[in-house]
Amino acid sequence: MKSLILSTAALALTASFAMAESHGDVVRMGTEGAYPPYNFLNDQGEVDGFERELGDEMCRRAELTCEWVTNEWDSIIPNLVSGNYDTIIAGMSITDERDEVIDFTQNYTQPDPSAYLAMSDDADIKGGIVAAQTGTIQASFVAASGATLVEFATPDETVAAVRNGEADAVLADKAYLSPIADENADLMLLKQEELIGGGVGMGLRESDQDLKMKFDAVLTSMKADGSLNKLITKWEIGPGF
Repeated sequence: MKSLILSTAALALTASFAMAESHGDVVRMGTEGAYPPYNFLNDQGEVDGFERELGDEMCRRAELTCEWVTNEWDSIIPNLVSGNYDTIIAGMSITDERDEVIDFTQNYTQPDPSAYLAMSDDADIKGGIVAAQTGTIQASFVAASGATLVEFATPDETVAAVRNGEADAVLADKAYLSPIADENADLMLLKQEELIGGGVGMGLRESDQDLKMKFDAVLTSMKADGSLNKLITKWEIGPGF
């Protein structure tokens, strides 16, 4: 899953502007809107996908009203801390680095394998050029792997880099890349996969412990009654609970 790494300096800066505001029963759900099947904008321009359906059900069970807000990935944590929305539900991996800045609910997905998408099955992923979205755990993995990392701001740009010859392959969540490979005859998934990340959770401000407790209770109930696994299966996210 995707992962932002924020420095200690960024932590101090963003935390200094944090404002824990009360919004009654309305919870503003922040997402990227550009990473299907987790989250994307449909033909009507509305947030859709696994996390939209999950978030709406979580709010329903917690007796809260969801309002959906989209935000670019590279500033999604600072804008949560600054109070522009109340949660992050955006395919975000739970990591120690991020947990120093914000808090998390329990995970609502298991770790999803990361896969390589390329134009040929002999693409050089060991010593060649591999694309990844900026600020993700895939980018960190590639940087440490010996391959040459090339980063892009959006997932679409990483795939375009493979097509136009800027990169030999792209590394991203398998759930994101599989439909692209299925729909494009010139692209394929390689056999090599990487298991990185610790599962996806909802991010919240450290000050919003009551809201975290409500959503944790909801996730526990959805795991117990099988409804979370039904959503995971429907959207082909990965293994269930």
